[in-house]
Amino acid sequence: MTPDHSAKPDRGSEWFVPQYGSPKFRRAIGLLFLPYTAMVMSYSVIGSMLAVDVHWDRVAAIAVIYFLGLGIGAHALDALGSKSDQPWGNAFGKRSLWLMAGGALAAAYLIGAYYIVRFVPNLVVIALVEGFFVFAYNLEWFDGRYHTDGWFAFSWGFLPVLAGYVMQTNTVSIAALLMGLAMALFSLVEIKASRPYKELKRRGPDLTGAEWDQMLRFETILKSISLGVIALGTGLLLFRLLG
Repeated sequence: MTPDHSAKPDRGSEWFVPQYGSPKFRRAIGLLFLPYTAMVMSYSVIGSMLAVDVHWDRVAAIAVIYFLGLGIGAHALDALGSKSDQPWGNAFGKRSLWLMAGGALAAAYLIGAYYIVRFVPNLVVIALVEGFFVFAYNLEWFDGRYHTDGWFAFSWGFLPVLAGYVMQTNTVSIAALLMGLAMALFSLVEIKASRPYKELKRRGPDLTGAEWDQMLRFETILKSISLGVIALGTGLLLFRLLG
């Protein structure tokens, strides 16, 4: 396959962005990074499914929290803190991104606060740590010290599993810690493939044939690992629901 030299080398041309609708609609969906957001939501479900007794309202709540906090909040902040120039074109202004981030994070923390006060006070530890990384990672605070692959895997791989388990039990366990480690390693593979993929995608029409093939290989890795984790989370959910 050869590159399409008419393609615009911004994030609006990535595989998870729909090919229909207005440019602003397409970029609004793209901003959510739906496969990767669903991957993290699946981590929280996987952690929840490790509990002996499952509270289904809490499964839904922790998934919604991560959709709001990561899918909208963190990704809006990432667009604000991006080193590249307007990764989503001119579809979003800074004011709009700040409003999206603030509204989504406020809603996520209101839901979390309800469960922390009523049922799972230990969840507050994870909520505070995740809140730190939402800003430190995406806005690249402290000279980007926390904007690394390792911290990405910890904050968006390990912690969501632990959050799901704590949301159910208000405790931690060896099984939850090991499962969190496993999912962190999956996230590490994702980010290691995502960085070179994003750089190749940004160059777009300037790619050689070999570089284009390499970009497609990275894209296959990203599709496979995100959809694989989503399938794993869905399978465990169905197993507990129907078993």
